[in-house]
Amino acid sequence: MEFPERSDVDGLIDPQPLPAFVRVRYEPRTERLNDPAGAARAAVDELDLGDLPAGATVAIGVGSRGIDRIDEVSTAVVDRLAERGFEPVVVPAMGSHGGATSEGQREVLASLGVTEEAVGAPIDARMDAEELATVSVGNAEMPVCFSTATLDADAALVVNRVKAHTNFSGPIESGLAKMTVVGLGKQRGAKSFHSTAIAEGYVETLTAALDVIERETPLVGGVALVENFEEEIGHLEAVPAGSFLDREPELLARAYDEMPTLPVDDIDLLVVDEIGKEISGAGMDTNVVGRYRVLNAPDPETPDVDLIYVRGLTEATRGNGNGIGLADLTRRAAVDQLDLKKTYANALTSGSLSKAKLPLVAPDDEFALRTATAALGAYDPETVRIIWIRNTQDLGEYRVSKAVIENLPEAAEVVDRESIAFDEGIAGFEPAVDDNT
Repeated sequence: MEFPERSDVDGLIDPQPLPAFVRVRYEPRTERLNDPAGAARAAVDELDLGDLPAGATVAIGVGSRGIDRIDEVSTAVVDRLAERGFEPVVVPAMGSHGGATSEGQREVLASLGVTEEAVGAPIDARMDAEELATVSVGNAEMPVCFSTATLDADAALVVNRVKAHTNFSGPIESGLAKMTVVGLGKQRGAKSFHSTAIAEGYVETLTAALDVIERETPLVGGVALVENFEEEIGHLEAVPAGSFLDREPELLARAYDEMPTLPVDDIDLLVVDEIGKEISGAGMDTNVVGRYRVLNAPDPETPDVDLIYVRGLTEATRGNGNGIGLADLTRRAAVDQLDLKKTYANALTSGSLSKAKLPLVAPDDEFALRTATAALGAYDPETVRIIWIRNTQDLGEYRVSKAVIENLPEAAEVVDRESIAFDEGIAGFEPAVDDNT
């Protein structure tokens, strides 16, 4: 596909003066778990493995998100199981991620530091899934599928972070239940789940599927993590099978209290340097940007962001640009990073097609910002409210335009006053000439 060159579009929109910016550091008080590996070992001991004979295999479901120190936690779980005489095996619990291939899922785990050599256990990345049963959810009949590799084990547990989901809100969102149903459902189970959930509700679909899995599989429980504002593990605990739906709402409430958010709710333009699957399942956290873009699921009430400009993809996402469709603008450099096979595999499985759409593609930053300010209407550099972030996970430092300063939270500290400069159309920040912002 050929996109317009700068010379093709340069005369269509007049340049506008950009606002002055300040660089802000935001460090609210938060709790950090100092020894997550030790806590993970203790959590394994709290799960009911007493009836398993020596040499029994235990499958450990590990997912594809950028969870803090997930390699250390996974290794600790493996080590403790081995010390107790069991044979641990790691199973990628990530639905269709990694292009829905065994090799791709191994690559995703490796990008998180989870390899056979690192954790000391084999990785069974087979994509096979068996149908356990068909359940009724509302007006739909849903096949419940589950990882063959996990079914082959004598026992299974999952390790995952409890957090806000990127497609829906409810008493349970992203966590142990979802990893069990969707992650260990592999592509087949994930597709079945999402097709039903879009029509009949995510919580209802999770509940129905989890009931089957708890009855028909050797699931013994999970290790739940909650991260703090700095995306560090703040809490870790064991949750036995049969208790996921009871325990996760309280853990989710804690996650919401700690969740990074934008400093204000009313934003004209949000600039995001990078999106990626290790940042969020939707590339950028939908709860941070205020957009789900999912059928039958209303967007979050806050924040209210008029336009989003995405500048690129992370290296760790390996071309999976799922979530770029949440943006209104991107640039050619971001499109050049896309691996459409991986992006489409994700979108087709989840049924969230809009997240894989291409927004308007600008040749460079200068023209993208020119386009955005024109699209806002009645643009005024003195009053425009722009937030510029690295990604939706790293919100401890960001830039805001002059009009946002007076509404910053109390813990926010202005550390520099800056202006935008362009080098061949690529944006950078430099000290402001006028220090009156």
